Amino acid sequence: GKRTWRNHRRDDGYRGEKVAGVTLDTGALIAADRDDPIFWTWWKRKLAQSIVLSVPTPVVAQAWRGAHSARIGQILKCCREMPMTAECSKAVGEICGKSGTSDVVDAFVVWSASRRGDDVLTGDPEDLSALAGHIEGLGRIKTMSDLRKAD
Repeated sequence: GKRTWRNHRRDDGYRGEKVAGVTLDTGALIAADRDDPIFWTWWKRKLAQSIVLSVPTPVVAQAWRGAHSARIGQILKCCREMPMTAECSKAVGEICGKSGTSDVVDAFVVWSASRRGDDVLTGDPEDLSALAGHIEGLGRIKTMSDLRKAD
């Protein structure tokens, strides 16, 4: 049978086991949904490299629009979905307070990725970069235009 990424989880994402990968922000899911060929080339390369790919569940909520989101569904089958738990929500609230933002989804993306040392693929680098200044352990913040360059 066809293997999915879920069969290759190397950690649960929150318990401190550092396995750097890539966390997808809403812009990445939108690129997938729009069938962006650059995104899909990058995506296939990351799967072939056995990179751990994660999507915070609030990001899914921002991008998911029902039956029309089939391509996002393809992505989710191969990603570890990261839920916002009670522990997470408090940490995210603190990041919002330190940074002066009220965008809990962006703050959760940064917090979640920093727990694993992940890079983040986003369409919103300015807001995430501002948040990244208030947390340690985050990998690189990359945009879709970065994918057009050598990875």
